[in-house]
Amino acid sequence: MPKYLLPLLLSLMMTPAHGADLTVGVLANWGYQAAQERWQPLMRYLESEIPGTQFSVYPGTFEQLNQALESGKIQFIVTNPGQYLYLSNQYPLSWLATMRSRQHHGTTYAIGSAILVRADSPYRTLYDLQNRTVAASGPHALGGYQAAVGLMRQLGMRPETFFKQVNFLGFPLDPLVYQVRDRQVDAAITPFCTLEEMVKRGLVNPEDYRVLNPSRPPGYDCQVSTALYPNWSFAASESVEIRITKAITQALMDLTPEHPAAVQGQFWGWTSPISQLKVIQLFSELQGKPERVTYWQHFQNWLKENRHWGMLALVMFLAATFYHFWLEYKFRQKSETLVKTERALKQKALQMERLQSAAIVGEIGAGLAHEINQPIAAITNYSEGGMMRLQSQTKPDTELLALLDKIHQQSSRAGAIVHRIRGLLKRREAVFGKTNLLTLVDESLALLRSESERHGIPIRSRVTGEPYVVEADAVGMQQVMVNLLKNSLDALKAHPPEQPPTIWITLHFEPNQVTLQVTDNGPGLSQPGEQLMATFITTKPDGLGLGLAICTDIAKAHDGEFQIENHPEGGCQATLFLPRQTR
Repeated sequence: MPKYLLPLLLSLMMTPAHGADLTVGVLANWGYQAAQERWQPLMRYLESEIPGTQFSVYPGTFEQLNQALESGKIQFIVTNPGQYLYLSNQYPLSWLATMRSRQHHGTTYAIGSAILVRADSPYRTLYDLQNRTVAASGPHALGGYQAAVGLMRQLGMRPETFFKQVNFLGFPLDPLVYQVRDRQVDAAITPFCTLEEMVKRGLVNPEDYRVLNPSRPPGYDCQVSTALYPNWSFAASESVEIRITKAITQALMDLTPEHPAAVQGQFWGWTSPISQLKVIQLFSELQGKPERVTYWQHFQNWLKENRHWGMLALVMFLAATFYHFWLEYKFRQKSETLVKTERALKQKALQMERLQSAAIVGEIGAGLAHEINQPIAAITNYSEGGMMRLQSQTKPDTELLALLDKIHQQSSRAGAIVHRIRGLLKRREAVFGKTNLLTLVDESLALLRSESERHGIPIRSRVTGEPYVVEADAVGMQQVMVNLLKNSLDALKAHPPEQPPTIWITLHFEPNQVTLQVTDNGPGLSQPGEQLMATFITTKPDGLGLGLAICTDIAKAHDGEFQIENHPEGGCQATLFLPRQTR
């Protein structure tokens, strides 16, 4: 048999004879039953226009229509231009006509995507859907997914990784909107006018939804999120006779908008095939530019070809890297240990030096305290004797009696302070009792009044809260107050401020503790307070570095806390937190 006869016979076998049944595949985007009801009147119209033919509807999804066309079950297909272009690249198809939409004044551009979210959701733009779950009808749906992907690429997004998950639900389209309503997904990519169609059928409330990136072109009835693309196409397989395709094309062109087939089919009519340039450009954007092969990809390809040697090299590299980091870790560990040991030795040496100084000061202080205590005791006895002799007189000199009483009080206080210093040096326990802090403040001010008046530095006191008596070592508390006041006086004398020098004593009584603050407007601290509270650390030329250390020791003995820092408005502020009940 000649070679050219075989294709001819196959063509004759595949070509339907006059009067044979013809099947039209249609995209069932609202379900099979709805597709049958929508397109069956058009089949009856074509039978009436083309005598001797019988047309039937084959509704299906994208995949089902592809398989039906491949197996020869259908000779015609009515679908969106996206699927038409996909099929035309694999099967010979003839494009007969483009459908005019019954909405939007009969336009031929009626395919696009509307991205729906709940009206009460926080999503306002397409960018807000990053790492969210969305639903779509299918990856090959022009209006149900591909148009939205094209928009995302134009906005610089990567659809492959932008969403957390994309659920393709297929047809019908109703579940897309319902899943948004039921919060099963964050958004749905629906074909153009899906929401409006469901509202028209009374299935959903339009107030419950919002369209992202909304626009309504002039003359259109629905909101859309993307660009609009050509409407559905009526295409014929190459196996159909030319005279039949011409007759079908003419019948489609002659169909009026008022015809029952047009009304039931929800279209205005058909027109000559329009340009698919926008769809072709969209598909080009969806495919994207070819990625440049990187060095890493070359390396991966080499690994695939030489995986055994590659795995060996990788294991050796990882082992060497691990060994390197292990050596570096051990080296750092040893280095840190050496540094810590060196610091500890220096600290021990410094502590030893301070202990030696403390021992010397302790011995000298104990001797001085013992020697000073004797003349103080003599002054106390003399003042007591003078007071007794004056009181034994009939008309004692009251002024002289008051003077001797003050001498007696100050000598007794001096003796108590000497005993306190000896107690600190000998690590003796403090003596706690009921103590009135207001009285201690007044006594401390009396001790330093002459010095403050001589240098023109007023010392003011203020009390907040309801005063009460505390359990405290009175001598220790007075030693703290006198020490802090003396430090402020020395600072203001050495560095007079631009404003009048002033010292404030603040006592704040709270239910559980008393806060004592001594604040001045002097130059402030030149070193951190933690360093100055250490033993033998001082900023005074003739200081011993014991004052603040003793204050800290007394605060700890009272289960309190002592702090010293620069005041935010200038000067220095020392604070003693004293619990109400310490013993």
